[in-house]
Amino acid sequence: MDEYGSNELLAFIERCPSAFHTVHEIAGRLEQAGFTYLPEAAHWELCAGGCYYTTRNGSSIIAFRVGAELSDYHFQLCASHSDSPSYKIKNEAELDGPGEYLRLNVEAYGGMIDNTWFDRPLGVAGRVLVRENGAVVSRLFDAERDLLLIPNVAIHFNREINNGYKYNRQVDLCPLFSAGELKKGAFDTFVAGQLGAEPEDILGKDLFLVNRQKGVVWGACGEFVSSPKLDDLQCAYASLQAFLQEENEQAVNVYCCFDNEEVGSNTKQGAMSTFLADVLERINVALGKTREEYLQAQARSFLVSCDNAHAVHPNHPQKTDAENCVWMNRGIVVKESANQKYTTDAFSRAVFTELCVRAQVPAQSFANRSDSAGGSTLGNLSNTQVSMHAVDIGLAQLAMHSSYETAGARDTEYAIRALRMFYRTNVRIEEAERVAFS
Repeated sequence: MDEYGSNELLAFIERCPSAFHTVHEIAGRLEQAGFTYLPEAAHWELCAGGCYYTTRNGSSIIAFRVGAELSDYHFQLCASHSDSPSYKIKNEAELDGPGEYLRLNVEAYGGMIDNTWFDRPLGVAGRVLVRENGAVVSRLFDAERDLLLIPNVAIHFNREINNGYKYNRQVDLCPLFSAGELKKGAFDTFVAGQLGAEPEDILGKDLFLVNRQKGVVWGACGEFVSSPKLDDLQCAYASLQAFLQEENEQAVNVYCCFDNEEVGSNTKQGAMSTFLADVLERINVALGKTREEYLQAQARSFLVSCDNAHAVHPNHPQKTDAENCVWMNRGIVVKESANQKYTTDAFSRAVFTELCVRAQVPAQSFANRSDSAGGSTLGNLSNTQVSMHAVDIGLAQLAMHSSYETAGARDTEYAIRALRMFYRTNVRIEEAERVAFS
C-alpha cells in the first residue's frame, strides 16, 4: 500500500548513501529535466527562461530557473541538506586485532544515536581521490553490499546494558571487517579493487558507514514510512520534486541542498559558506543587473528552509510542548524559536501559512519546551551570508538522528504540494509590511 508515493521517496534515498551520491542523484535528475551545468570555475552566461545548476565540493548543489519575463526580479528559494549523522572512516582505517580480527577506525559525524548502529549490516560509501592518467580524480564509491557490522557486547558480559550504558566511541563503535580472512591493508585493497585502481593510487578518502536496512512503508493502514536518512532527504526530495514541476515567470526560483548541516554548516560548502551568496551574485551579474538591483532583489526574496521536525513521541509525549507539538500525517510543520535558532517570525509564518491554505495543505506549529534546548537548522545560518525573509519548515518524524527513522506516509506529498504552490506563486514582498501573491 503506497497511496502517497512513499516508495518513490525510498528509492531516492536508497540511491543516496552519502552526501556525494545525493548531489550526483539530484544533478542527474536536473540534467534529465534539461538543466545546464555551470561549473563554478567557468564563465556563466544566462538567458531568460533558462535552467541551470552548479555544485561545490561534489556534496552541495544549487539549481535555479530564470523567469522568462523576470518582471519582478527577486529570488524564491528552498534549502535542505544532503548529509546525515554517521561515522566517518579515518584515513588510517584499520585496527589490527585482537587476535585475527580486523576492525575499522571511525569517528562520529554529527549527533547520532549510537545504539541504533549496532548489530545490523553496514555498507561504506562516499568519495575516493585516485591517481589516474597523471591526474588526481574524484570517484564516487559505494560498496553496494553488506560489508561491516558493529557487534554489541553480550548481556552476560555487560549486565548494565539495559540500565543506561554509556558507549565509548573509540572502543565500542569500531565495525568488524574480518575475522582472519583478511590482513592489515585489506581495506584500501578492497576499495581500490571496487574502483579498478591500485591501492597505492588512492590518495584520499571521504568514506562513511551506511545503514543497509531497506526503507519500508508499514502499518495496518500503510501510514508510516521508515528509512535511513529521512532527516533530511525527505525534505531534499520533496523540495526537488516541487522545484522541477513548477515555474515562476516573474522571478528566479532556486533549489539548494547543502552539505555539513549536521556538523554546523561552517564549511566552504555548508549553508554558512559563501556558496549561496556567490551563486545569487553571479546570477545577477550574468543577467546584466547592477549591484543596486541585486540588493533590491535580495530584499524582496523569500527562503523556505526545509528540515524535519520532532513528532510527539508515543511513549514520551511530555518531551514536547503540549500546545506547540506536531504529529505525523498532519501536514507541514512551521518551526519557531524565540532564540532565533529557526528563522520563522510572524511575517514569514503568515506568508507560508497563506501558501499552505492556497495549496489546501494542513500546517502545524512547533516550538520547543521552554525548559529544554532545541536543535537548529540551516535557515538562520544561510541568512548570515544572504539576508532575506525566511521561514523554517519540516515534516514530523520520530527518532531523529537514529540510523533508521520514521515519518508519516502522507507528509511527503503534503510538502510537495505546498512547495509547488510556493514555486509557482509570485511572492511580492514590500519590506515586512505587506506581501501580495500573483
